[in-house]
This record gives sequence, C-alpha cells and structure tokens, in this order.
Amino acid sequence: MEYAVLGGGALGLMAAYRLVEAGHTVMLFEKEPMAGGLAAGFRVGEAWLDKFYHHIFRSDTTAIRAIEELGLGERLEWQRPRTVSLVDGKLEQLDSPLTLLRFKPWRLDERLRVGAVLAFLKVAPPAWFEGKTATTWLRKWMGKRPYEVLFEPLFSGKFGELRDEIALPWIWARLHDRTTQLGYLRGGFQLLYDRLVERIQERGGKLLFGTTVEEVKHEGERWQVRTDQGNWEFDEVISTLPTRLTCRLVPELPEDYRRQYDWGQAYGAHCLILGLDRPLTDSYWINVCDPGYPFMALVEHTNYRAPEEYGGRHLIYLGNYRPMNDALFTQSKEEVLQEFLPHVKRIQPDFDPSWVTESWMFHAPFAQPIVTVDYREHIPPLQTPLAGLWMANMFQVYPHDRGQNYSLELAERLIKQVLK
Repeated sequence: MEYAVLGGGALGLMAAYRLVEAGHTVMLFEKEPMAGGLAAGFRVGEAWLDKFYHHIFRSDTTAIRAIEELGLGERLEWQRPRTVSLVDGKLEQLDSPLTLLRFKPWRLDERLRVGAVLAFLKVAPPAWFEGKTATTWLRKWMGKRPYEVLFEPLFSGKFGELRDEIALPWIWARLHDRTTQLGYLRGGFQLLYDRLVERIQERGGKLLFGTTVEEVKHEGERWQVRTDQGNWEFDEVISTLPTRLTCRLVPELPEDYRRQYDWGQAYGAHCLILGLDRPLTDSYWINVCDPGYPFMALVEHTNYRAPEEYGGRHLIYLGNYRPMNDALFTQSKEEVLQEFLPHVKRIQPDFDPSWVTESWMFHAPFAQPIVTVDYREHIPPLQTPLAGLWMANMFQVYPHDRGQNYSLELAERLIKQVLK
C-alpha cells in the first residue's frame, strides 16, 4: 500500500515509522522545514532547545518505550526540579505532598482539604467527572479561598474568558498523569524526531519538509494530495493535522461529519525565550498566580538542565496560551520584550535587562484544545466516512491532555487499526 501522512509532528512521524516497518510505502508532508511539530527544537550551542518547554513523566510509558526503541535510552535523564507558585509577590514551593502541607498561603485545614481532593482526583476514574466543569467542582470541594488563591489564577492565565467552561476531566488528566520526577532527553527532544526521520528513510520512506498541502481529493480508487511542490497519488491518506484544517483540505467530507467534528476552539502557544548571563531564580517552574503579568508561567530551563549544555547560557521561557486572534501573535519580538521584561523584574527585583544576551520567540496555532463539558461528543473517530482517509490529532487523546506521550500513543493505536 502507498500511504500519505500529513504532518511531521510526533504523531505523524511515529505513524509513518510503523507503516514503513510493516512494509508499506510512505510519503510524509510537513510545511515546516524540520520534524517535530510542537515538540521541535532549535540550536543553542551544541544542543537542541525545545521551542516550547517540554519534559515527560514517569507515567509516559509510550514515550519512554519509543526513546528506548530508537536507541536513545541512555540520553533519558530523570530529576526532581523545584516548582513554585507566585502568590502575593512570594515564591511558594508546591510540587509534592510534603510541600503542600507547608504551603503558607493556605491554612492547615485548607491544605489538608486540598490534599484530600487532589488524592481523590489522582485515583478516581475520569468517567466520574463527565458533565462537570472544573472551576465549579474545585471551588465547591476545595473551598472558596484555596480555589481563589491558586486555581482561579491558573485557569484564568491559561484559558482567559473561557476558564469557567473547562471540563473537570481536563484537570483530572493534569493531576492523574503527572509525577514529581521529570524526564528530559539530553541534547533535546529534537533528537527523538530526527532519529524517527532517519529510521523512516532507512526503510525507504520519503519526507517532504517545507511542503504545504493545499488539497486532498479522492479520484477514482486513489487519493490525490496536491501541494505547493507538486501532486502525488496514494492508496490511503492519514491526516495528523487539526480537525478544522483537515476539513478545509478535504472538500468531500460530508456536511453532517463537519457539523459534528469541525467544532470547538483551540488556543495558540506563545513562548518568549531569554538567554541570560546568570541565573534568575532557584526554581525550574514558576506558576504566576498574581494578577497583572503578561505571561502565565516562567520556566527556568537551566534550573533543570545544566547551563553548560547550552554554552553557559541561562535559559528562561515566558509562556502563554492565547486565542489565536490575540494581539500577542502579531507583535514583534522587540515589542514583546519591552512588555515582558519589567514583569520579570517584579519576580526578581535584582534583574536588569542587560542580563539578556540573546532572545528568541516562537508561536504555534491549535496548541491547546479548549476542553468543554460537551467536548467528548465531538471527538472524531480515527476512520473518516471516506474510504482510505484517516484522521488522528491531539483532539482525540481525551481525557488526557496534549503532549508527546499521548501523540505517540495515539499513533500506535491508529496504525493498529489501519493495518487491520
């Protein structure tokens, strides 16, 4: 069989790899000049740095297996970096049961109550939480003040005006799937995706980077993929692009399918990355819970990985999820720096802009699906109504949140179904 795979992120690459392993002919199309999608990196010194901050958890068993299978297991390193929350101008550690018991912004009875709720979410099945919104449920069971101190700012920072619409299974996944130990691929996760490219090519697969798919049409018994670099024909097509984009590219998808699945919203991801000549804080991850900040998280990557891996640079991510029509996505890097740097000084009063020796900025659409209570009803099946057309993307990893592990897991599930 001859397959087209649309999209060169984690899902598309793993799908293509499993297909060539099974002896099929594969051509993968990716509009960006390199592999990896949202997990792609860029060069900083001798290493790759992720454009958007990444790590994996001990529970990410599919990602761990893939890393080991591809011969990169010796590069996977585990640490317990420090995570804190900015509350009332102070950085308070909150990354384990013990630090929860010491979390000063809450009274002892509030800490115990929150701990009991978190433990319940950790062990209960997600089906128990269907039909409920996260903010209403958390406020009720954790208590008004604990919710308002920490969780309300976090929901507002991530989802803005849509914070009260987020379904409870979304927060279940965030708590259930996470571990205190974090894993990172020494040299950057780009190595994983470059290795997948190598393995696909070794087995005769082809990858066309810098190629934009413009239309996918069924002609006779074959599928035609039209791109800005030419046209090709295939027996079957697998789209790992967002559902909305797939519907736009495949005009033959029936109207009732579009009404049910061309649905919902997703926010874009935005990261400003600073290269400093010295450390900023002693924490890896800072959840910004205080009002008035233009970013929702400050992630000091080199409090997790050694600065020596990046030529001595100290690397800071200032991260956001925003609606894709937000003005932030049209601003220049200089404009964003001018807006963001005074707020970095609010966190670390000694900070001076002269510490910044380099900076980079990246953004991507469709990075965070908005998981509402009716989300589950609009998850499309992997097989579309059109014979030979398959679709798999982050929308379908529910109830889990988007991430490398669940993209790789979905690819495995997809290809098992395709090969049947």
